[in-house]
Amino acid sequence: MKAGFHAHGRVQGVGYRWFVLDAARELGLAGWVRNEPDGTVTGEAGGDLSRLEALRDRLEAGPPSARVSTLDWWVVEGGQSLPHPFEVRR
Repeated sequence: MKAGFHAHGRVQGVGYRWFVLDAARELGLAGWVRNEPDGTVTGEAGGDLSRLEALRDRLEAGPPSARVSTLDWWVVEGGQSLPHPFEVRR
């Protein structure tokens, strides 16, 4: 299963991407994360449903210095395979 996410709030310049990277790798997920020009953070993750749900919970909380106001989360159908291990894109 694959999921996409889009985090809004204070998520750039606070270590949010590295937080996502650590969480996803700890959970054994494939995928990527990147900063967007509008100040949000987006990405995709792939793995079993329970691990993706655990990632979603962590992303909603974020690291201590972040403030996630909204986390958009959706199922991704088809598409390209995701990189493993999880990576930060620029």
